[in-house]
Amino acid sequence: MNNNEFEQFVREYGAHILRFCRMTAGEKEAGDELYQDTMLKLTEKVGQLDTDQNTKSYALSVSIFLWKNRRRKNVSRKRLVPTDSLEVLSDEGWEPCDNSISPEERLLSDHETRVVRQVVYHLPEKYRVPIHLFYSAEMQIAQIAQILHIPEGTVKTRMRKAKKMIKDELEALGYDR
Repeated sequence: MNNNEFEQFVREYGAHILRFCRMTAGEKEAGDELYQDTMLKLTEKVGQLDTDQNTKSYALSVSIFLWKNRRRKNVSRKRLVPTDSLEVLSDEGWEPCDNSISPEERLLSDHETRVVRQVVYHLPEKYRVPIHLFYSAEMQIAQIAQILHIPEGTVKTRMRKAKKMIKDELEALGYDR
């Protein structure tokens, strides 16, 4: 892959990868940092990337790898030097202004979005990652299976279980939809 092809790749898939990084990291700043690290790693390997292969899947695999490494480092650091736990911050993404929605409706919608994101964030990693890949990165089941190195049936099962856990948790919180 040459530099022009890489620029086209970033224009085409950069927003999907950024959204995935933010959702995976759980907060905007950490997601932006993960995205930056992912793109830096890809630019280092731009000559080795093959346009015939699924570069988007490879980029998401790189971001998952970097995220897992960062988590491992943080766990070992906390084990060495304990820190006070912080409340998990919700992802504060920019949304275009829509004048047809009243401020009250907008506030309720934003609250529901934060609640759903919080519920998804608290899922075990093996369920959360496929959900993020499917909904934020718009990946197909086969691509998710390839990225995670697991069978497609396992991805489908994890997606089904994750959706059920999300539904059960939202119902417990009083959401009927």
